[in-house]
Amino acid sequence: MNSRTEQVAAFVLHSRPYRETSALVDLFTLEYGKVSVVARGVRRPGSKLRHTLQPFTVLAVRFAGQSELKTLHQAELAELLPTLTGKALMCGLYANELLERLLQPLETTPKLFLNYKVLLNDLLQSQDHEVSLRLFEQALLKELGSWSDLSGCHQPYYRYDVVQGISAVDEVAAAHFTGDQLRSIEQGEYTDPSVKKAAKYLMRELLKEQLGDKPLRSRELFQPRSKERKGESE
Repeated sequence: MNSRTEQVAAFVLHSRPYRETSALVDLFTLEYGKVSVVARGVRRPGSKLRHTLQPFTVLAVRFAGQSELKTLHQAELAELLPTLTGKALMCGLYANELLERLLQPLETTPKLFLNYKVLLNDLLQSQDHEVSLRLFEQALLKELGSWSDLSGCHQPYYRYDVVQGISAVDEVAAAHFTGDQLRSIEQGEYTDPSVKKAAKYLMRELLKEQLGDKPLRSRELFQPRSKERKGESE
């Protein structure tokens, strides 16, 4: 990619300072997947890009460069979405970190881009953020080639381990899931609370294989706050 791109749709996944006035920004784009760019001068006082390059906002961007690290030439708002707050914001940050960690640079993932937009809309409109996350995690795992079709799980009980994956077992005591739960997960049917619990366990184990030993920073946001040290609030 030597010449400047045409405008492409993008979301900001993560940004960090670079040199004195610039930033390194990881973008999730419709046409090129994950793209890392240098946003020159974005941290200068009065920079027009300072308030544009924010997560969860649909952008139209142009960038260019011969290496994996591109130079950002333009970024403007394409669609202004309502601001994520509270638990919805935490879920959005979690999804962004998954994409930042697991996507390979410059691999086109248009279907996953649309799944991400659906997730953001669901986080804004739905109260059941857990289901929205499970559906997005499933879409991501499919994109990574780490998802097995569960529609054929007709045995009563199943378990999961890293070596064998999902396999049938004879006893309920050895099981992590029922066949009914796995088929419901495959179809995205989460009316049964036990399916939600089973899906959370399954997604976490599958993602753990992809993420390795480095924990997700965003998961700390979901942990209960530690109790104040004795005497601090007195």
